[in-house]
Amino acid sequence: MLKRLLAHPLTRGLAPDDPLTTTLRRQIIREKGLLRRLYLEWYTMLAGAVPPGPGAILELGSGAGFLKEVLPQALASEVFFCPGVDVILDGCRLPLRDGSLKALLMVDVFHHLPDAERMLAEAVRTLAPGGCLAMLEPWVSTWSRFVYARLHPEPFEPEAVDWRFEPSGPLSGANSALPWMVFQRDRERFAARFPELQITALRPGYPLSYLASGGVSLRSLAPGWSYPLWRGVEGLLSPLLRHVAMFAFITLRRR
Repeated sequence: MLKRLLAHPLTRGLAPDDPLTTTLRRQIIREKGLLRRLYLEWYTMLAGAVPPGPGAILELGSGAGFLKEVLPQALASEVFFCPGVDVILDGCRLPLRDGSLKALLMVDVFHHLPDAERMLAEAVRTLAPGGCLAMLEPWVSTWSRFVYARLHPEPFEPEAVDWRFEPSGPLSGANSALPWMVFQRDRERFAARFPELQITALRPGYPLSYLASGGVSLRSLAPGWSYPLWRGVEGLLSPLLRHVAMFAFITLRRR
C-alpha cells in the first residue's frame, strides 16, 4: 500500500518493460531536482574513472539517463529503442571487436543483466588492456535490506546462490542484490573466474539521498536545494556505511 501511495503519477500503472516507461523516467530524472543532482554526481564519478587515450566509451542501459551531457563522446545504448539512444544491443552479447573499448559504464544496469558471468566475460573481451568497467549499483546492508524489501519495485534476493536469474523482461527482470553478491559476498569466486579484471574501487554510500529523491519510481520526498544537506548528513554517516549503504560505486580495470 505504501508503494502505491508513493508511486510517481507519470509512471503509475505502466509496465517497467514498456519503452514508454523509460521515456517518462527520463523526464522524471530531469524534473526532480534532487535526483538530477545525484545522477550528475554519479556521471561525474563515472567520467573520472575513464582512462586517458584513444578508445570507445560505451554506456549500457542509457535510456532514462543523461550521461552524454557529461561525456558527449560516450555511445548511448539500450535494449530497445527510446529517445537519445545511439545503438540497441544486449549487454551480455556485445556486437563489438575484441579490445575495442576503453570504458564500459552503467548506472543501475548490472543487476538487470540475467547472466552476470556472460556480461563480465564480454567486458574482458571488449575492453582494451587498462580499460575500465565502472558502475553505480544497489548495495546490500542492514538498512538497504529493509528498504529494498519494502519500497523497491524490483526483486531483491541477497540469499540467491546463482549469479543468474530467469529473464522476465529487460527491466522487470532483476536481482538488486547481484552487484553485492558478485563483488563482495563472492569476491573470491569472482577473482578466480575473472583474473583479468581487478577491482580498483568499491565505495558504498548514499543511504538517504536517493531514498529522499524517490528515485525514478516514487514521488520525491525532498526538494532539489536539499541535495548538499543530504550529502552532508551522509558524510557524517561514513563510519557506518557498511551497515547503511544503499548503493556502491564500483570500478574494475582490465589487466
